[in-house]
Amino acid sequence: MQSPLDITEREQHWLRSRDVSDAPKIGGDDYFSDHDVTRPENVESDDLPAADSEAVREIDREALRKEKTIWKWQVTGSADRIERLWPELLADAEEGIIWAVKAMTAFGYEELPMYDEYLLTVYTPNYFERHDVARVRERLRDEHGVAHDLYYKPDIYTAKGITAETAEEFGLSVPARYVE
Repeated sequence: MQSPLDITEREQHWLRSRDVSDAPKIGGDDYFSDHDVTRPENVESDDLPAADSEAVREIDREALRKEKTIWKWQVTGSADRIERLWPELLADAEEGIIWAVKAMTAFGYEELPMYDEYLLTVYTPNYFERHDVARVRERLRDEHGVAHDLYYKPDIYTAKGITAETAEEFGLSVPARYVE
């Protein structure tokens, strides 16, 4: 199995689970029925999760309009920690326990100055499904020993350019939908 830390080639910032495995459960259709998750194209405004501010609610509405419901838990750590967790999380994705995972490469760590630690992102296909978001977080905690605060960052936040430096401009206290 290829380690993300072995990748130093230019322009390869990330190693995705689909890059190293063709297991059909990675990002697969079974995930929705296996975990009782509504497909993003079937989500309606009544499915929006509770929000603690109007700014968050507006971004949720935009995510719904643009069908950008894929989000991810961000697991940070040292190179050794990522080296240990990557194969474990890849195995979870191959079994359909999590939807998909990607890991920052050594090249990405060197070239992306906004990160001071390595990063693994663990995806869920529909952040409106709070039970699935919580299930994946608990898996990270209980099965993989991830004890630090986790940030759940939506793809729409990335698309809008919401970072730690810009969150306040969007009316947010942190650049994440959930911090747990």
